[in-house]
Amino acid sequence: MTTNPAAGKPSNQTKSATETASVAKRLQNELMTLMMSGTPGISAFPDGDDLMNWTATISGPEGTVYENLKYKLAMKFPTSYPYNAPTVTFKTPIYHPNVDMNGNICLDILKDKWSAVYTVQTILVSLQSLLGEPNNNSPLNDEAAEMWGNPEQFRKQVLAAHPGNDE
Repeated sequence: MTTNPAAGKPSNQTKSATETASVAKRLQNELMTLMMSGTPGISAFPDGDDLMNWTATISGPEGTVYENLKYKLAMKFPTSYPYNAPTVTFKTPIYHPNVDMNGNICLDILKDKWSAVYTVQTILVSLQSLLGEPNNNSPLNDEAAEMWGNPEQFRKQVLAAHPGNDE
């Protein structure tokens, strides 16, 4: 263990390696929990051997305009995870009041309401729920928020934005 000779404390380099190992262990545990949970319509896996970057998939909830559609998301975990939220973005184009055209998401638990008790599973279930119940008071896509009240027209926009839709 390297120390700062002046202070006799672990160096930032050692501290950073310890933090990264702690984050990696937490993410490995979350991956196992997610795989064992069998929660329908959500999945996530690290990108290769990189535990700090994951690709997730959520299915549109039944009975919503997103039903039968799948969406890929990127999850980037900071070295300060779980004390700071991961950055989560939609990679599959989506038409939604709380998602902008770049895939950025407005969801309180990914911003100011983040807690270290949240997990990958919590995030994905929350995002899946957001698909059917957007927060139209805090839209990133004003047009989608205004159109939300017209499900038939909204579904047309959803399908137009989604690549490979077969309807």
